[in-house]
Amino acid sequence: MTAPTAQRGLRVVSLHVHPVKSLAGVAPAEADLDERGIGGDRRWAVVDPDGAKVTAREEHALLGLRAEPLPNGDVRLLDASGAALDVLRPVHAEPVPVGFSGQSLARPAGDAADAWLTERVGRPLRLVWQDDATVRPIRPDLGGEAVDRNSLSDAAPLHVTTDASLARLNDWLVETALERGEEPREPLGHDRFRPNVVVDGDEPFAEDAWRHVTIGGVPFRATMVCDRCVMTTIDRAALTTAKEPIRTLARHRRWEGATWFGIRLTPVLPVAAGAVLRVGDAVVAS
Repeated sequence: MTAPTAQRGLRVVSLHVHPVKSLAGVAPAEADLDERGIGGDRRWAVVDPDGAKVTAREEHALLGLRAEPLPNGDVRLLDASGAALDVLRPVHAEPVPVGFSGQSLARPAGDAADAWLTERVGRPLRLVWQDDATVRPIRPDLGGEAVDRNSLSDAAPLHVTTDASLARLNDWLVETALERGEEPREPLGHDRFRPNVVVDGDEPFAEDAWRHVTIGGVPFRATMVCDRCVMTTIDRAALTTAKEPIRTLARHRRWEGATWFGIRLTPVLPVAAGAVLRVGDAVVAS
């Protein structure tokens, strides 16, 4: 990996907020920021009756549902038909055991939310919320420091991908298809990787070397390059699994036993009051 160099002239192309882990989210023009990343992002999650986390890796149907942030951290659940359920933060609910790394308790959303998810996914599920008092660290082996705070995201609060890297991956996917005598598929979008921030640029995978990133004047620290899992192979429309893009990524982007695309960031604390990220913000990385 090359030594980091300053990357200037970059801009935020889009922002993405996923209030409920593994559900589809929204793409706002701007988003508030706090110590756990974009405000409200991945503060809710789905678990089974025993508290074990349930994600779209196991239940693809979760990706067919959508969550919209509401004021004060509440959330609206929607299905493909538009049927919706507004869920208030369960601030007074007794915490229940959950199986998240670095977090053993969360507050249950209640029977209505549980029934809504259970009916649509077809198995008993519960919705839980990470309250404001919970301190979930970023693991040191994943680039965390003692002061860092994580949402219910896998490894760090903010996930970033770039147009340049996605374009290179789509070129590789065409090459792989032609080599195998297959018809090239439509280019993948960033939604396969569920980023929070998409950045433009013309140097594929320059982000691998970023250590310090400033977005619209807000400073972040890079924690790690993002290792990819089967979630990226789920077609967002059909909710079916194929071999790509992991098959092709593994040919070009595999080391240390994993396949890599995008980077993870955490805000440099303390986050200034009123900090906001906006589409069009300048991005400076080094």
